[in-house]
Amino acid sequence: MVYPVVIAEIGCNHKGDIEIAHKMIKLLGVFKTLNPASAIDVVKFQKRTNKELLTPEEYNAPHPHPENSYGKTYGEHREFLEFDLAQNAQLKKWCEEEGLIYSTSTWDLTAAKEIVSLNPKMIKVPSACNLDFDMLAYLRDNYCGEIHLSFGMTTKEEEHKIVDFFKMKDRAKDMVIYACTSGYPVPFEDICLKEITRLKETYGQEVKAIGFSGHHLGIAVDIAALALGATYFERHFTLDRTWKGTDHAASLEPAGMQKLARDLRNVALALTEKSEDILDIEKVQRKKLKRKVAK
Repeated sequence: MVYPVVIAEIGCNHKGDIEIAHKMIKLLGVFKTLNPASAIDVVKFQKRTNKELLTPEEYNAPHPHPENSYGKTYGEHREFLEFDLAQNAQLKKWCEEEGLIYSTSTWDLTAAKEIVSLNPKMIKVPSACNLDFDMLAYLRDNYCGEIHLSFGMTTKEEEHKIVDFFKMKDRAKDMVIYACTSGYPVPFEDICLKEITRLKETYGQEVKAIGFSGHHLGIAVDIAALALGATYFERHFTLDRTWKGTDHAASLEPAGMQKLARDLRNVALALTEKSEDILDIEKVQRKKLKRKVAK
């Protein structure tokens, strides 16, 4: 059995409140005590240096969806949701106390340098930033952990360029690349699950693993992703899908996240071939029920 790794992306769903983030971490930590099959492996946040990432015009512009804004401008909104390095160190400590792996998506070079200093097991490069080769170079050359990278909004030519960039320093073997459609939420016809098969056939021998980063509704699609060969599963996590913010609608609430982990693990157990023609569980039934046996 290939163990499915389940990543709960809190991202910005903490609403800029570190105590809400702590509550979410503690809740995710409880899942494995309720049912080991529903355990979450990784909790992921996001790190941005907003004045580096945004132009002055973007920083000072109104949020495109004012009803979701936590500030008068888009820059103020992003700053409100940002945790500093010390707070991220605290988040990492809380995750470890719950037996969870802490991770963060880094959106710019400064953010990458800060998070590398915390030495997490894995760092994520979001689809929006996977062509920032200054940041990719820093992670490739200065960080020894796993580099997870999503391929949303990315051409096949760009994919090859990214993977080849890490192969140059023998770091592709530390990469997990994710099939992803960037939308919130993504309609089912745009999820394009067969991208998992394509990535596995194209890069499966070069990278550590293939993942699936979903922004859809429900959990049925993730099970199909497992059957197609994905082994890492990233879903946004929230305490309340009606909260203010753009990610909540495409997120799973606690019960949904538990069910996702449970179903992925159970289906992974089932995705095997028979170890012998007639399994032990069948032998008693064969003796009882089989009407005609070839001699």
